[in-house]
Amino acid sequence: MRIGMVGLGKMGGNMTRRLLRGGQEVAAFDRNPPKVRDAAAEGAIGADSLEALVQSLDAPRAVWLMVPAGAPTDDTIERCAALLEPGDAIVDGGNSRWTDTKARAARLAERGMSLVDAGTSGGVWGLDEGYSLMVGGDREAVARLEPVFTTLAPADGYLHVGPPGSGHFVKMVHNGVEYALMQAYAEGFELMAASEYDVDLHAVAEVWRHGSVVRSWLLDLAARALAEDPGLEKITGWVDDSGEGRWTVEAAIDSAVPTPTIAAALFTRFASRQPDAFGNRLLAALRNQFGGHATRPANRDDAR
Repeated sequence: MRIGMVGLGKMGGNMTRRLLRGGQEVAAFDRNPPKVRDAAAEGAIGADSLEALVQSLDAPRAVWLMVPAGAPTDDTIERCAALLEPGDAIVDGGNSRWTDTKARAARLAERGMSLVDAGTSGGVWGLDEGYSLMVGGDREAVARLEPVFTTLAPADGYLHVGPPGSGHFVKMVHNGVEYALMQAYAEGFELMAASEYDVDLHAVAEVWRHGSVVRSWLLDLAARALAEDPGLEKITGWVDDSGEGRWTVEAAIDSAVPTPTIAAALFTRFASRQPDAFGNRLLAALRNQFGGHATRPANRDDAR
């Protein structure tokens, strides 16, 4: 089948390539014309506008969005909906908040269109390994798009998890779990690095990859990172978050479900961005006040 792909960044570009390699037809659009030309050079139908992309599709049409969450997704959905017709579908493959997805799906349903939310995991490795797809949406719309999902996913890597919003909800929880797994690996390897033993961390990662109960793709990536930079001296310990961990913790609070490990992993990311946090300085000051414990003089330049 032919599908429109809007957004040809690291994820959208590679997903377009995987679809083309799998025998699907793709009409591709991006605000950056060179990316459209690159996709066209690999076999996609290049479009220089959303209008041209929609015109290249046969009814019932399907347009897949790989754009940043929030306002960019809202804007792109509205622009696409103005060009589409009843019976057409929009797929949001980004990391949108699931509550936003439910609201968007309801608005499109009033116009006779479907919104399918495809929670997508796989990162830059998805081109060759395939993408894990957690899909929410109406059964009819999802069934029509199954050739696309099964082409993008590896064997057993695609699942229709429920109605609109459920795909992004499951992907959100997936990312919360990912936060916790990454934090556990980080703490374990830091403990070994700080021990009295001269542990070869890359070698440990490699041996854990074979037969260990903690083996995983994240551990594979840890081994790769440690092979490239054993002391991780080329990067700083500043860790960003893209929102899904926060949403997972908020959903847990709303449902009164305890998720202390995921919450701690999220807060540790916040702490990584505060090398000289006010709260830590207050802790040192309090210890000095009540117990006369020594404090270290401030060095604002080093702290920043």
